[in-house]
Amino acid sequence: MTLRRAVLTGTAGLVMVVAATAVAGCGSQAASSLSTSPSATSGSSGSNGAAASSSSASASAAAPTGHASSAAVNTNAAAAGGPPGCATRDLKATVGVAQGAAGSVYQVIDFTNIGTASCSLYGYPGIALAGGSPVTQIGMAASRSPQAGPALVTLKPGAVANTLLRITQAQNYPTSKCSPMASTYLQIYPPNQTTPIYLGYKSTGCSATGVNLLTVSVVQSGAGSGN
Repeated sequence: MTLRRAVLTGTAGLVMVVAATAVAGCGSQAASSLSTSPSATSGSSGSNGAAASSSSASASAAAPTGHASSAAVNTNAAAAGGPPGCATRDLKATVGVAQGAAGSVYQVIDFTNIGTASCSLYGYPGIALAGGSPVTQIGMAASRSPQAGPALVTLKPGAVANTLLRITQAQNYPTSKCSPMASTYLQIYPPNQTTPIYLGYKSTGCSATGVNLLTVSVVQSGAGSGN
């Protein structure tokens, strides 16, 4: 499998735990879905559109270089001329194509509109690794790739959009600088939302704030096939 996407340059809700397929190479692996929901402390719970339990934690609105919330820095989708922005409860996140290269994993994340009306996505999602009990964010949130600028993506019910996440291997850094920590989720804030989705995903993060392992692209239309 060859991933032909461009290489990145930089980095009232329900909890979503989504089943995922195995990810090839470089120390990151999608986890199987769990029957229980993470008790998150870094944001309100997301949704899988079906049965899940709720969390009482409040969401962070900080810029994505700290916590992963994307609400403070993206342009509102409706203001860009489309239908209302997609609420977290109307989105299902799943892992798509993945490819390991040069000490990193390039992981496609798909967003499916599971609501009953069209909605819009515009800009970057806020993404971070998460784990522990209760579940908390591990290390820094993804930086934003300047490879392509944001464009309005309109999703009809059942339609799909995607983003590409680069995860650099924690093993690339000295233990003293990285402070490695196992992660079991991706904490994903859809564009302009302060309620996260928790997607089961096994990896290793750097809990030290001086190391950023993640870079994320803007949301694009369609499923991320890697072509």
